[in-house]
Amino acid sequence: MIIVTGATGKLGRRIVERLVHRVPADRVGVSVRDPRKAQDLADRGVRVRQGNFDDPASLAHSFEGAEQLLLVSLDRTGQECVSGHRAAIDAAVQVGVDRILYTSQMGAARDSRFQACRDHAQTEDLLRATGLPWTALRNGFYASSALQFLESARHTGDIALPADGPVAWTGHDDLAEATAVILAGEARFEGPTPPLTGPAALDFATVAEIASQTTGRPFTRTVVPDGAFREQVLAHGTPGPIADLMLSIFAAARNGEFTAVDSTLAGLIGREPATFRTQLERAWAN
Repeated sequence: MIIVTGATGKLGRRIVERLVHRVPADRVGVSVRDPRKAQDLADRGVRVRQGNFDDPASLAHSFEGAEQLLLVSLDRTGQECVSGHRAAIDAAVQVGVDRILYTSQMGAARDSRFQACRDHAQTEDLLRATGLPWTALRNGFYASSALQFLESARHTGDIALPADGPVAWTGHDDLAEATAVILAGEARFEGPTPPLTGPAALDFATVAEIASQTTGRPFTRTVVPDGAFREQVLAHGTPGPIADLMLSIFAAARNGEFTAVDSTLAGLIGREPATFRTQLERAWAN
């Protein structure tokens, strides 16, 4: 059986939807905090069990019978994130999972300027220490993050953000399809994969050009000093730690941590991944 955590989330849901097109639904199980949100999956024959990262016993129960476990990274940061991942990995070892796959990130490194990438690197170390076969899916930076940063610019026409660097923005749909391919046994990687990225690395100056071409409206790119940006987001009610996390994305981008572009994702899904232009057009269609 293939067990997927976080199956009601943005990425996990997409992965399960694609996986059940590749393997029988009764070979798929999900571990979710609220099983009611996965009732539609249960109706299709997917095994649904409650699994809470703060309750290791529930994780062990939800992982029972797993040959493969896909650990979808938690939406937490720092030790809270790594501790949750450790609980899941320990539960997987306890119940005898044969292989653990993990949704890591292309910039995973102990010395990354982005906290989430440091968390990914620590989690990969935990996987390495189990002695089990494991795969870290080094996903490209989610394009949805760029679209969130662009939300105010969509109305103002001004992309006012801290100085950045090129980022290989990558779509959830393409990453979900590639993950389903790997889980279904159509491809295999030992340890970290190559970067699973979209077809180009873009900075926000280039994104402004794309937005102008896509909408027919002029877009400008204004560089906001880090301190001023932090004050702006704090004024809009963003908690300090989240503001710092946002700033660290730009610091890491300036450091060149997300520039890699690789053909592995295209090979897995059998086509070119969606461009950022395509994803922007879809997001701004309404």
